[in-house]
Amino acid sequence: MPFNCYITAKKLQNSIPDDTKNIDEAQIPLRRVLGLFTAILLVAGNMIGTGVFKKIVPMAATGLNEKYILFAWIAAGCITIFGAFSIAGLAKLTTASGGGYEYLRICYGNFIAYLFGWTIFVIVGSGSIGAVGFIFSQSVNSLIAIPDPLHQWSDIAIAHSIYPFAYSGVKIFTILTIVILTWTNYRGVRKSTIMNNIITSAKILGILFLILGGLVSISPSFQQSPVNTQIQNMQGVSFISLFFGAMLSAFWAYDGFVNAAAVTGEIKNPKRNLPIAIITGVGIVMVLYVLVNYSFMKLVPLNQLAALGENKIAAAEIARIILGSKGSMFISLLIMLSTFGTLNVLILVYSRLYYRMAQENVFFKSAAKVHPVYRTPHYALLYSMIWSCILVISGTYDVLTNISVFNAFAFYTLLAFGLIKAKRKKILTGKIPGYPAAPILFILLTLVFLLNTLITNPQQSATGIGLTMIGIPFYYFFRNRNSKTKPLELK
Repeated sequence: MPFNCYITAKKLQNSIPDDTKNIDEAQIPLRRVLGLFTAILLVAGNMIGTGVFKKIVPMAATGLNEKYILFAWIAAGCITIFGAFSIAGLAKLTTASGGGYEYLRICYGNFIAYLFGWTIFVIVGSGSIGAVGFIFSQSVNSLIAIPDPLHQWSDIAIAHSIYPFAYSGVKIFTILTIVILTWTNYRGVRKSTIMNNIITSAKILGILFLILGGLVSISPSFQQSPVNTQIQNMQGVSFISLFFGAMLSAFWAYDGFVNAAAVTGEIKNPKRNLPIAIITGVGIVMVLYVLVNYSFMKLVPLNQLAALGENKIAAAEIARIILGSKGSMFISLLIMLSTFGTLNVLILVYSRLYYRMAQENVFFKSAAKVHPVYRTPHYALLYSMIWSCILVISGTYDVLTNISVFNAFAFYTLLAFGLIKAKRKKILTGKIPGYPAAPILFILLTLVFLLNTLITNPQQSATGIGLTMIGIPFYYFFRNRNSKTKPLELK
């Protein structure tokens, strides 16, 4: 366990007042304090990370022209909207926390739901926290140099692939950031969401500035970059493969629309407010993404964007055109703000999923406890923090996040199937917006996307499936270990 994580765990345990230590924390409910506006900003804040600022570069490198790249953003956005309608429909199933885990549990039972939760904990969730935290620290390092105290050991490797001492200063700063934000979330969901409201509003304003500044800066005599002749010679499979590759980049930027459902247990009137929040949040993000990328491509020709290299940030070049030498500073601050806000939301939402898993006896049982004063799942926050810190030290978070898209969309497809199943079995009654068109279209389009990913990236897809399957023995371990504890009955 990283030293900072251990010290923080002890402090969190010792901070419980003496007169509340005898309370059964597993029976304490979460507090419903989040309104509709906060829920919308949770959805948007979780989705707006770094992808919107840099994914245009690998998309430009595909050889597709402006029209097809913009269509890739729109197509990925429409698929995400279909998925949002599906999740919004499932949100009417329950008022309990857990999001996708809880919906899968209701529709398919404990085992499938557990595999989703395991994938989130081991790969998607903790890997995303580590990756976003590292990017935040890198953006800080670009403005204020962070010392690298262990650089002399940076070449030491474990299994020829894990370099725990590489970028030690940035890693230490990342761990400190994760610990501080975990502490903030531990102290109460209201404090965390107020911070998110402020940061997400600032992120949206920053993107609007890039959109408006880019469109205003476009000269009437602007010459669009010549259409790549390579694209005109492409036919059939090769073009489809490139287009889906561009959509994969867009999906990384759109991902996260499911996560806000994990805090259902803390949202006021969730069966009404959560569906509205998911659809509205995704709609806002889609409009912002399409417009800002249109602005990017109008200001900088695609061949220049492609030449930046995948590790470069396209938005920095656009900001330089708009603001001159101050542009890099503006983008660095915006990315710092964006990643910091996203990191805060990830720590918040994933802990609620682990909390719900523990209530169903398929995770560490202490994760089901709620702090008697702050009314937060404090042990679930600690488990998330510890594993994320370990991944930061190992440096494997990028590998995990790269293979997570296939796993995530496979479960999203199951969720859409679950909505249809719930309607047919009368588990869900009443009118569901977008049903049945939204889940059917989402299923068809994601299956095509998954098939293409399986064909073009078989090793990556197989690794993702393998990491999910590794969780099966742990399922029986948790079930046997917690067999004497009856799952908590929730309405």
